[in-house]
Amino acid sequence: MISLSTIERFLRHTGMAATRFGREAVRDPRLVHDMRRGRELTDRTRRRVEHFMNKFQERAQ
Repeated sequence: MISLSTIERFLRHTGMAATRFGREAVRDPRLVHDMRRGRELTDRTRRRVEHFMNKFQERAQ
């Protein structure tokens, strides 16, 4: 399950900007900002974010 803390950890680990993360993961540069303000993700968006993070990690190895 993807949570804001998981995304924040990913951002710190990769050095990626929050806007870039949102844009590349789900085409929404405000995703992380909105989550910090309480936005809840739909199941579909959660799966897309998780898929993006997994693929990014695979490419980094």
